[in-house]
Amino acid sequence: MANILVVDDELGIRELLFEILNDEGHAVELAENAARAREHRLAARPDLVLLDIWMPDTDGVTLLKEWASGGLLTMPVIMMSGHATIETAVEATRIGAMAFLEKPITLQKLLQAVEKGLSRVQARPPAPPLPTPPLAAAVIGSALAGSAPVPALTSLPASPSQPESALQSFDLDVPLRDARDAFEKAYFEYHLAQENGSMTRVADKTGLERTHLYRKLRQLGVDLAKTKRSGN
Repeated sequence: MANILVVDDELGIRELLFEILNDEGHAVELAENAARAREHRLAARPDLVLLDIWMPDTDGVTLLKEWASGGLLTMPVIMMSGHATIETAVEATRIGAMAFLEKPITLQKLLQAVEKGLSRVQARPPAPPLPTPPLAAAVIGSALAGSAPVPALTSLPASPSQPESALQSFDLDVPLRDARDAFEKAYFEYHLAQENGSMTRVADKTGLERTHLYRKLRQLGVDLAKTKRSGN
């Protein structure tokens, strides 16, 4: 399963691409403009982006150029448009886009382009490890010296007002995407229980549109009936 970002100002196209890619087993994030795409790019770090060219605020080619110049074009980008010229497609490819799909996009061409893009991600060498924060380095150093044990960070700490039973343990010996899904499921189940299953209040708390929230919960396998009962 891959994390795919769809950027298009047309609601119908966003929903259609969501359904297709979600049915293929991918996690799909939606952005209606360049501003939202920037937020998703920084927060979710997608494995692949489907980017519309003609958008009202910032066009797709400009956003692609922005990511390339800022060192953020680290994922395959597939451009989409129903009115682009050959020159536009060539420019997007020169900047760094891996493919160009002309609207209306056929299912076969979409899935072929996505599969090709994701195969590039899988073939990419692993990124170098992030530097160890000073505090963590000190703890690890002390442990190696035999002066202190390394703490096990396998659960979320409870807040002062949160009961001990609300602690959620996570398996850290799994791929990052699986760990993220487990955390997101626990996150939404917690808020659903807190709000007694109210989708309106949970959407407001988590900053998601209700439609997107429903899809996210379905994708994560959250039992809405169960979370509502636990909140009573």
